[in-house]
Amino acid sequence: MTMDVRAVLEFATATRGLSLLLQAVFNAVIPDHDADAFRPPRTEEPLYLDSSVEWLLGGLSHWDAEHFLFIAERGYLYEHNFAFFPLFPIILRGLAETLLWPLSSWLSVRGRLLVAVALGNTALFLLSVVALYALSRTVLQDRRLALLSSLLYCITPANVFMTAGYSESLFAALTFGGLYLLEKGFIFRACLALSIATAARSNGLVNIGFLLYLPSLHAITQIRVYRTTTKGHSKVFHYIWAIIRLLLTSLLGTAIIALPFCAFQYYGYRTFCTPSVSLEQIPPALVSLAELKGYRVPDENGPPPLWCMRPLPLLYSHIQDVYWDVGFLRYFELRQIPNFILALPMATLGIMAVYAYFLANPELCLRLGLWDTGAHFDKPTPGMFNPRVFVYIVHSTVLLVFGTLCMHVQVLTRFMASSTPVPFWISAHLLLLNEPLLHRRKTSNPNVQLHTHSSNGCQHTPQNPIIALLPYFKSCSSTTQGILGYFLSYWVLGLALHCNFLPWT
Repeated sequence: MTMDVRAVLEFATATRGLSLLLQAVFNAVIPDHDADAFRPPRTEEPLYLDSSVEWLLGGLSHWDAEHFLFIAERGYLYEHNFAFFPLFPIILRGLAETLLWPLSSWLSVRGRLLVAVALGNTALFLLSVVALYALSRTVLQDRRLALLSSLLYCITPANVFMTAGYSESLFAALTFGGLYLLEKGFIFRACLALSIATAARSNGLVNIGFLLYLPSLHAITQIRVYRTTTKGHSKVFHYIWAIIRLLLTSLLGTAIIALPFCAFQYYGYRTFCTPSVSLEQIPPALVSLAELKGYRVPDENGPPPLWCMRPLPLLYSHIQDVYWDVGFLRYFELRQIPNFILALPMATLGIMAVYAYFLANPELCLRLGLWDTGAHFDKPTPGMFNPRVFVYIVHSTVLLVFGTLCMHVQVLTRFMASSTPVPFWISAHLLLLNEPLLHRRKTSNPNVQLHTHSSNGCQHTPQNPIIALLPYFKSCSSTTQGILGYFLSYWVLGLALHCNFLPWT
């Protein structure tokens, strides 16, 4: 384990522990808001330690986390539960029934699931930060930028969603890990990782773009090599083989990544369009909640829902449309201005990334990075603007545009923070570019040096520049104050608000 990885893991572990502590404090001190959220009745008798676990970890179960916990405990009962993909609930139930099974005499299933959330998301976050560091070192080819990006990820503005019972940490670990494998040329293993990511969140489908782009880039590079090293019929054969291999890789990889989404939609179709259960088989308290709230449950004696009759009966699209009112420009209302303001910092980072990258590489962007790339990709310029970053900028921009126009815009913070490394890359790039305290040269004030000299006169960079900057926050540049202020304020406010059923991103 390198010093950088150790430093990142230590900081990530510290932020996870502090997050769990703060959510317990905030949840105890601040009264819960009476929100119109999903709150299913408890049908299991509490055991000895349930009240203690609820007091310590209850803040992790609010808002959408309640859906994941309910699915882990009861399965997919209500129609709108199908908006939440199955991998995370499966992991929670697996931990509750295996690692935490010895506690079953003192904790109910609900209590063990809450402990599973705390343990599982802590482990998954640590995996995601290691995967992000490995991906950043590979793509950016810049150790300092990769290290600072990973440290910033440890204080991500989406912190509460990485800690609570949400699938963001799981998705980030699988996505960053899969992209690292793809960058290293392990295509099949990358496809498996990205496929599993799609079983965690629907936007895993967008990762298909990486599978289409990076092998295409490799194929074009191979064709350029064949053009200069082979002759005659052999050259044609190599051209054809490169194209065939690209097509097979793209088709098979796309199918593998999309398979979990398709299988889950088929499961939803079978559950509601050809149901095999009746209302008598469902606990009465849960049926009463369905009647009170208007939730649909599968019933073999009732008529199928109308979406079953569509040419392409996608349950996920139906849920987003009917239950969450998600659609193109639907969120563009005056009353949603506060939510747009909440999403503005993350959107600004995304816009700055694409703007700065285009200014630095206009010709590369216009070529889509696909031609005359051999020399650049063999020995890329280290840093944010090297050619290998292009596809990540495009991916980030797609997420930004789709999230702004077609989703509840406040979700943009966690949507991008768990799906793309670009917000952390551009933030780290701006800090290194604009913060004198991070430069290798001394500043004018000897009391705020972040570098120390060893006995042989060499300069050392501290392993955690984030911690080193905080005592001198008022002396930092405005860029540093803006970035760290955004990250840290969202990090803390998210815990205080979300854990008490108050509106957040």
